[in-house]
Amino acid sequence: MGRRSTGNVPELVERAREGDARAVARLISLVEDASPLLREVMAGLAPYAGNAHVVGITGSPGVGKSTSTSALVTELRKAGQRVGVLAVDPSSPFSGGALLGDRVRMQDHALDRDVYIRSMASRGHLGGLSWSTPQALRVLDAAGCDVILVETVGVGQSEVEIAGMADTTLILLAPGMGDGIQAAKAGILEVGDVYVVNKADRDGADQVRRELRSMLALAERSGDDWRPPIVKTVAAKGEGLDEVVAEIGNHREWLASSGERDVRRLRRARDEVEAIAVTALRERWGDVHGRSELDELAGAVVAGDTDPYAAADRLLADIGEGLTAT
Repeated sequence: MGRRSTGNVPELVERAREGDARAVARLISLVEDASPLLREVMAGLAPYAGNAHVVGITGSPGVGKSTSTSALVTELRKAGQRVGVLAVDPSSPFSGGALLGDRVRMQDHALDRDVYIRSMASRGHLGGLSWSTPQALRVLDAAGCDVILVETVGVGQSEVEIAGMADTTLILLAPGMGDGIQAAKAGILEVGDVYVVNKADRDGADQVRRELRSMLALAERSGDDWRPPIVKTVAAKGEGLDEVVAEIGNHREWLASSGERDVRRLRRARDEVEAIAVTALRERWGDVHGRSELDELAGAVVAGDTDPYAAADRLLADIGEGLTAT
């Protein structure tokens, strides 16, 4: 307990960089709990981040995301890669914690010192991710992970948020889970870098692959754009995962040679800075005004005395005045 309560951030960062799993766990806990030490943690990690390749894994519930993630870890370890896994689970309505606990399903890697697996609760955050995922990624990155796998909740159409978080996005599908039209409706055909048809030993796998190929062919791409491959796997048997790892490597090389990696990471950092700034503004405004003024403006909109845009303008003006006064 004494180790857990320590506020010595530089020591935690140094231990995490040396591969101390307890220090990594503590840093991620500080992130999830929005600790007052969070700013110091991020400042301490900043010089050491930016080296890991982030792979997002998403798809509808039941396609085998957790099994595929575990199998991918096995393949990456064969290649000598140090691997981090962030498995974002639905939140318990009682504790707010991770409900499924993907670490239970990845026990094969529990004793491997070069694999770090963490289940994180989405805590009601939409988009299949946790609000603290970007900061947790930075912890694992600075801790020396070569590849970080991020497995989303698997909640359907909101999963596309993972594309803004990852360098390479894997979309998992499976026969019997709905046809390719459902995939198109979910918007995942717009964000995938590698498509994986899992459970390929079932009837209908070839049909899913054909439908995917047809719809991807309709997408408008320039000659320099990446052409997403479609790989068939049977993750439960470890089949096809070597090809998936190879395609991830190919995409990583393309990102570097095309300059797209820098574009994606700049966009990711910009979104993160914006989110932090907006949250800080909301909190500072709330400290000054509370919710009374917002409720008053909302009441005026309901009564028809003003419109939402005018009310928002008034709110922004008051925020500016409040910040100037403070």
